[in-house]
Amino acid sequence: MSNDRVAGARTVKASEFKAKCLKLMDEVADSGKEIVITKNGQPVSRLVPYREKPKSLFGIDKGRIKILGDIIEPLDVEWEANTGATRDGNR
Repeated sequence: MSNDRVAGARTVKASEFKAKCLKLMDEVADSGKEIVITKNGQPVSRLVPYREKPKSLFGIDKGRIKILGDIIEPLDVEWEANTGATRDGNR
């Protein structure tokens, strides 16, 4: 397999892709990383993992984000804020 890189993705010559297509498809499905297929050294196609688009963005990160501590309780930290206003009140 080729170690050339196109925009950070692994590249494979078209002839090699033709010979190892099913194996490469399994590899992409397992790893989640795309493979760029080249012909005469030029990228012509990408093999990317299939991902279904979510019906809604609500809950998309469920199980991936963890809340640590109380997110409602006020902090015991005093903040200084610069509003960007000048002496005459204009920004």
